[in-house]
Amino acid sequence: MIDAENEDFMTGELEQNDAVGEAEDALAETDDWTDSPGDAAQDEALRQQLIEELDRLVERVRGFDPDYQPPPFSPRRLIGLLEYNLRNFSPDMFQGIVEKLRSSLQNDLFDVDTWKGVWYMVNYTVEYQGDMLKRRLSGEYETDEWGFDSELLQVFIPFFNFMYKTYWRVQSTGVENIPDEGRALLVCNHSGQLPWDGSMVAAAVYNEHPMQRLVRTLYATWIPTLPFFSSMFVKLGQVQANDENGIRLLEQDQLVAVYPEGYKGVGKLFWERYRLARFGRGGFVQMALKTGAPIIPVAVVGAEETYISLYKSPTMAKLIGLPYFPISPTFPWLGLLGFVPLPTKWFIDFGEAIPTSHYGPGAADNPALVSQLTDQVRNIVQNMIYGRLSQRRSVFFG
Repeated sequence: MIDAENEDFMTGELEQNDAVGEAEDALAETDDWTDSPGDAAQDEALRQQLIEELDRLVERVRGFDPDYQPPPFSPRRLIGLLEYNLRNFSPDMFQGIVEKLRSSLQNDLFDVDTWKGVWYMVNYTVEYQGDMLKRRLSGEYETDEWGFDSELLQVFIPFFNFMYKTYWRVQSTGVENIPDEGRALLVCNHSGQLPWDGSMVAAAVYNEHPMQRLVRTLYATWIPTLPFFSSMFVKLGQVQANDENGIRLLEQDQLVAVYPEGYKGVGKLFWERYRLARFGRGGFVQMALKTGAPIIPVAVVGAEETYISLYKSPTMAKLIGLPYFPISPTFPWLGLLGFVPLPTKWFIDFGEAIPTSHYGPGAADNPALVSQLTDQVRNIVQNMIYGRLSQRRSVFFG
């Protein structure tokens, strides 16, 4: 876990990114803003706003790392550094940004002190990213007791947000049913061959919930057999699925997500989509009863069509040690390209919470009650899925 000062800085940095994003949207709507003489007052106001935002950001960085000193400022070095970083963009975008910079210089948008501030921030960003990489290579970074690396999560968030907002265009409802704080258990249907649904449920809470709560997904016990995915899941805040881990997380007032269908859900064939498999033996209900955590049913629609699984090869599954080996029109015939999911339209619906605290911890030892609540939650999730499917008109457009 990063320290409080680092968290404050990163929170401020995210707020700054939001402000910059709003400014970019405004500029996109007014492409000729630098050329219109009638907008001189508006240009000056925008100029002052940008300068003030940059000054505040520089001050936050200096407070966070007072010993940092950038290389000596020069216009040539600044342009060279900007050009080097802009090479990561497409040629059209690169040209557009360079033209905007040239226009801002010609119109005296920024004074020399402001450009020095830009120089300071660009250099700090490059050095900070390099330092973060070196610390990861040497193992010099902090995690919580579960192995969660919050700094690394910030690196992955733009990718998950791209998948959430742009690629699958996820539409979420019912996020207000998730408490702002305290324990809760999200019970979700599982689908899609690869566990994209878990990352998108977490992205939905991060993007739509006012508290941007971290979702601790309990992942299947066979995941540790995959070396890379095992370590990444842990560092991104996920925890191996068992009753003890789930209870400990809930007792720590965390937001926990479970997928009771297990690999039988994620490995369903295409014609079995949206028909829930058995919800195990009710282990998730016992976790909720022992901790008094409310159960929140979650229905995910859209993930079932990301991969068209036609057959599961038991021979290949045994050979590589996985619970299933799907055969689809693209996998394994296209190699790694077969892992690219289809850009379907997703819906994630969070249902009303089912309270459990009134039963008391001892109710977890009542098999009849556990079975009853398990069936109740499964039926609610299934009906939520059917309700969403009845409204959907297109797999790709919703």
